[in-house]
Amino acid sequence: MIHVIATITALPGSRDAVLELFTKNRPAVLAENGCISYEAVVDVPDFGSIQTPLGNDTFAVIERWESAEALKAHGASAHMAEYGRNTKPLLASRVINVLQAC
Repeated sequence: MIHVIATITALPGSRDAVLELFTKNRPAVLAENGCISYEAVVDVPDFGSIQTPLGNDTFAVIERWESAEALKAHGASAHMAEYGRNTKPLLASRVINVLQAC
């Protein structure tokens, strides 16, 4: 199984617009072969000193895929290319971590 943590930082004030595009694209991703889970997450407000907040402009995408091949096919899909084109002007940064269990 492959795990992905994508940390997405929108331009100031643009996070909600990016999350709206994410939500519209999510059903197509969940329908892909090998997708186990795919969800956007934001900070739990005022959780305390244990938390390192992402901040108001940032969210994370937590993904699980059956295989590296499934993840690569996801990255090459037409709906992800469209999502990328639509979100690019709204983003400050994007960090993708592809992980496996040890």
